[in-house]
Amino acid sequence: MRIDKVEAIAIEVPLRKVFSGSGYHVDSRCTVVTRIHAGGGLVSEVYNGDNRSHGRAIVRIVEDELAPLLIGEDARRIERLWARMFAVAHPNRDRKLVMEAIACVDTALWDLLGKSLGVNVSTLLGGYGETLPIIAIAGYYEPGKTTADLAREMERLREFGMAGCKVKVGGLSPQADAERVAACRAGAGHDFILAVDANRGWTTPDAIDFARRVEKFDIRWFEEPCHWYDEAAAMAEVRRRTTIPITAGQSEITAYGVRRLVAAQAVDLVNFDASEAGGITEWRRAAALCALHGVQMAHHEEPQISLQLLSAVPHGTYVECFPDPERYPLWAALIRNRPAIRNGMIEVPQAPGFGLELDWALIEKYRLPR
Repeated sequence: MRIDKVEAIAIEVPLRKVFSGSGYHVDSRCTVVTRIHAGGGLVSEVYNGDNRSHGRAIVRIVEDELAPLLIGEDARRIERLWARMFAVAHPNRDRKLVMEAIACVDTALWDLLGKSLGVNVSTLLGGYGETLPIIAIAGYYEPGKTTADLAREMERLREFGMAGCKVKVGGLSPQADAERVAACRAGAGHDFILAVDANRGWTTPDAIDFARRVEKFDIRWFEEPCHWYDEAAAMAEVRRRTTIPITAGQSEITAYGVRRLVAAQAVDLVNFDASEAGGITEWRRAAALCALHGVQMAHHEEPQISLQLLSAVPHGTYVECFPDPERYPLWAALIRNRPAIRNGMIEVPQAPGFGLELDWALIEKYRLPR
C-alpha cells in the first residue's frame, strides 16, 4: 500500500462570542484536515487539533517536510514512518508544531490502515469496548454569567444527553470558584459526573484550598490545578492533600512528558492528546505506560479521535465534547455521520478507520490559504 500523495488543509471558523478559561480566550475554532492517497484508491479523511492560530504553519510542515519522507513508502509500516517523521523535531525549532504536524499524518495513516483492513481504529488498538460515556466541556467564564446561570447550564447538558461536565475554574479565587462548582452540582444533581479544570491557573496553596472546598461535591477529577513552571511537583503536593483525583497530560507533547508526571506521582488520570502530541502511535505508548502504573486514560477534547482510542483500552474513561455549537461548530457540523448520544453514552463508529464522513462544503468555505 504505497503512499502517493499527502495533503493538509487548515480551516478556521469564527465564533459569535468569546469563551474564556482561567488563562485564555477563544473566538474561533481551527483544525487541520489531512488526506493521504495510497494505492488501490484508498484515501484517508481525518481532522486533528484545537489550534487557534497556527494551522497554516502545520500545513507547511506536513506538505514540505513530512510528505517527502513518506511518498512511495508502505503506509502500513507506521512505526517506521513515525520514526522518520520524528527526526524532523530534533533540530532547534518549535517542536510542538512538529508534533502536531506528525499527529495529523500519523492519524491519517491509522485511518488508512483501518480502511485497508476493513476495521475501525479501536479494533486495531485492542477493541475493548463499543460505547463510552460522554461529558461536556462547559461552565465557562462569561460577562454577567451568574451561579444561577451555571446551574441552568448543567440542567441543559443533562437534557442534551451528557453524562457529566468538566467545568472551568482557576480564573477566580478558590472561594469564588468553589461557589460556582456548588451551583453546578445543585443544577446537575447527585448522579451527574462533575470534573473541574483550572488550566494551570493556581498556585499550589490556592489549588489545595479550592480542592478542600469542593471535595464534598463528589468531583470526578481536578485537572491541571497548578501553574506550568513546576507543575509535576506541585500537582503531586495537591494530590497528597486532597481526595479528588488529579488529571493532567494535555500540555505534554510526547509520552516522555507523561512518564515525568507518572514518575512524580502527580496524576490519577492522564488526558494525553493524540492530536497535540504525535498522533495515535505516541498516544498508545502513553496509554501502555499508564496501564502499567494504574493510571486511567482520558483524552483532551477531540471526540472524533478519542472515541476510537479510549474504547480500545480497558483503562479508558470519558469522551469529552463541546455540545454547544456556538463553542465548537466543527463537532456540530463538520462530521456528516456523527454518532448519536443517548443517555450519556456514545457509540464507537464501526466503519473502517475513524469512520468519518466530512462535510467538504464546510471545509471549502472556511479553509485558509496556505
